[in-house]
Amino acid sequence: MLETNKTEAKRFDLVSDRKGVVWDLLLYVPTVVALASIAASFWYGDDHNMGYLFFFLTCFFFIVAFNRIFKTRLMLLPSAPVSITVNENSLGLVQKNGIQIELVKNLRYYSDYAGKTFGLAGLDGAGRQLQFVFHKGQFATVVEFDTAQQILKDRFKNEKK
Repeated sequence: MLETNKTEAKRFDLVSDRKGVVWDLLLYVPTVVALASIAASFWYGDDHNMGYLFFFLTCFFFIVAFNRIFKTRLMLLPSAPVSITVNENSLGLVQKNGIQIELVKNLRYYSDYAGKTFGLAGLDGAGRQLQFVFHKGQFATVVEFDTAQQILKDRFKNEKK
């Protein structure tokens, strides 16, 4: 088990996850194309209600894919976090646009079963609930990812402030 000094701050700089982009494109492009094709077939087959439903699903999956690829994988959007700083009772994030966010209350750490991503949630100083997702490929090394997961799990897994 990783022994860490709880009083020292630990900073993790993030990088673009190019391999993850390929996997996301392989997942979302066929899904969006299939949903759009189904929507068009319903629309032109005189079942407009189902056409609207599948068009909505097409748009929803497109927005999810755009956000996942451009914000979390490539970190191109201004609100994409580019570094994480873990302190004893707070969590600092620096966004691509330079804005620094400090999550100070209700800090939560969520891991997935596969161990390839984790999520962070909490309230900032203004009381806004913020959520972030981080992928293994965003860390420079696998060891850095595992270290970040262990530190976050130890400090914020079951916190209820």
